[in-house]
Amino acid sequence: MVKELLSAAAIVVTFAIFVPYIRSIRRGLTRPHVFSWVIWALGTFVVFLAQLAGSGGLGAWPIGVSGLITAYVAVLAYSKKSDTAVTRLDWAFLIVALAALPCWFLTSDPLWAVVILTGLDLAGFGPTFRSAYFRPHDERLGFYSLAAVRNLLSILALERYSLTTVLFPAAVGIACLAFVAMALLGCGPNVMMELSISLAAKRCSV
Repeated sequence: MVKELLSAAAIVVTFAIFVPYIRSIRRGLTRPHVFSWVIWALGTFVVFLAQLAGSGGLGAWPIGVSGLITAYVAVLAYSKKSDTAVTRLDWAFLIVALAALPCWFLTSDPLWAVVILTGLDLAGFGPTFRSAYFRPHDERLGFYSLAAVRNLLSILALERYSLTTVLFPAAVGIACLAFVAMALLGCGPNVMMELSISLAAKRCSV
């Protein structure tokens, strides 16, 4: 019964995460990076299947629901032309991600599929980290904070704990926390410039 409640809570948090985020995209307030969301959609849904193969049980279903909604966000981001700035590095991330997908069909052990696709999903953070570095106000930090909470609930809801079932939600949760920390610490060049100007102004006023 506890596992069912944890899985249900993780799914509820998933919708709580995505509904405001999708509304924000529709209103033009949030401009997600299309490449990142395509990579995340592919990786998340296939990992869901791998978790089922690894006897993850109820804890795998929040990942499956997330995969479907993530695919919708990718389509919405593309239709809205949210972030059309594509660099060679972005293409490199996508190529690496797509190259990892065939490995799923070549591995009979779900663990190797999860390892490959976790790396794929983390690669998807590359363009978003780059985009947020230069435009830190284009992303909603609450989204990534709740995503970390959702992944924790998903782990707690797993019926079998192994590297196969835990690796993906744990790694993505840590990546979400790192993303939030980067944005809050003001690593973007615009923030650093504003800080430098502020410090210079204080010195002049002394």
